[in-house]
Amino acid sequence: MSEISRSQAHAHRDAGTAPRGPGGPGGPHGAAGAARVVAGHTQGGHGRPRVGGSLAVGELVQAALPLIADWLPGQRWYAGKGQAITGLRPLTATPLLTGDPAMVHLLLQVEHGGGADLYQLLLGLRTEPPPSLLPEASLGSLSHGPYDGAALYDAVHDPELMSRLLGHLATADRFGPLAFRRTPGPGLPSDLLGRAGTAEQSNTSVIYGTSFILKLFRRISPGTNPDLELSLALSRAGSTRIPRVAAWFESRLVGAEPATLGLLQRFLPDAEDGWELALDQVARLKGDPSPGNFAVEAHRLGRATAEVHRVLARALPVAKLDREQTGRLATAMAERLDVAAAAVPALRRYRPALHAAFRQLTADHLTGLTVQRIHGDLHLGQAMRTPHGWVLLDFEGEPAKSVAERRVPQPALRDVAAMLRSFDYAAAHLLAGAEPDPQLAHLAASWAARNRTAYCAGYTAAGGTDPAGCPELLRALEIDKAVYEVVYEARHRPGWLPIPLTAIHRLATAT
Repeated sequence: MSEISRSQAHAHRDAGTAPRGPGGPGGPHGAAGAARVVAGHTQGGHGRPRVGGSLAVGELVQAALPLIADWLPGQRWYAGKGQAITGLRPLTATPLLTGDPAMVHLLLQVEHGGGADLYQLLLGLRTEPPPSLLPEASLGSLSHGPYDGAALYDAVHDPELMSRLLGHLATADRFGPLAFRRTPGPGLPSDLLGRAGTAEQSNTSVIYGTSFILKLFRRISPGTNPDLELSLALSRAGSTRIPRVAAWFESRLVGAEPATLGLLQRFLPDAEDGWELALDQVARLKGDPSPGNFAVEAHRLGRATAEVHRVLARALPVAKLDREQTGRLATAMAERLDVAAAAVPALRRYRPALHAAFRQLTADHLTGLTVQRIHGDLHLGQAMRTPHGWVLLDFEGEPAKSVAERRVPQPALRDVAAMLRSFDYAAAHLLAGAEPDPQLAHLAASWAARNRTAYCAGYTAAGGTDPAGCPELLRALEIDKAVYEVVYEARHRPGWLPIPLTAIHRLATAT
């Protein structure tokens, strides 16, 4: 996926973020407090690195903190880029393997000028680094303490250590605050080597052969991650529209909600990325005005989306919004628009028309609007075509929102609106950075319109709310998504800003 959330989605092709953790004072490198060491004891002595035997976890973590502070800002999943780290505070340090190699699970509070975030690290330790270790996975050599000279690295890049992690999931182990859990069904293999995915993501994926994929959440928040919650609900209901959940693990700190750390699902080795399929079709427009009927796939994808929504509505609570609640929904959209218009001047000319569109949500016939749990960040890059039909991935929700916000029930048409925006993005991808070509622009717009229509028809045919029956709601939700896109593109890809602005113009002038 090459649009707003591309960096998040593709665990299954090549294999979000969460709110800040608890704040607290403290100087650099953990002066605010020591880690809760779950196992291990102090081991004195210096000289040649000694990794075997008992693990002096506390000393290891303290020696590792300077290396972590240097390594962390360079990681794709690190959210504090551009902000100086003012403190590192280990909350828990849990040995998962002792000896040579060793592996330690670390929950680390990272303090910076904007607050504090909680991260999950898996530290590998060997006398000598693995021969195939990628440079970006190495944290360096420890320079003092009992492990002076030992190699410290990101354990997700060590196939042997990832095999051990799979073993803990297979046997539903418990290590101090870490609880490994399995779903009922056939046993999991415990001897598969794991390889880290190479996709640039805000989480980390580990692939086990052609059978399983483990998503490791890096930035951690208390509570059940929506990806686990919704994927479990769909798996337990027997849905074939997601990769089945096999296991997960979580941290249970005293006095805090369990925090989801990792999710193991079936791998889809024969799946094709929906975003790439769409781009391939659009690219052919340059030589063939009718390069194939992707609308058939769009219709099937609409059906798959409706099926997922129906299962979620049965498995999890739904509600109906009264007039006041619907008004709050409209107000929230209007407030996001105002913030965006202050940041991106090109939006300001459209504010009156867009505000009027949001006010239409308070019409009498929209009172009693049903809300439910939804995907929350749906687009073509979150959809995979398999030999058995379309499958949806990554139910984390919009990464910029907190876990609590992502768990709030929403109109199901919010997912539909997001997918409609994705068809626009796929079509506009052909034109980005190219010389103006009115004929090609017309072909791309027609392609998007055909697939938007087909997707909505498929959604309705499978029992979803007919988008044509709620034009005010669908328009408002599309506007809300496009406003988000405008801000994103203005900040990160100014050359792509015309894509959402074109949609804003269309939606603002619609009658």
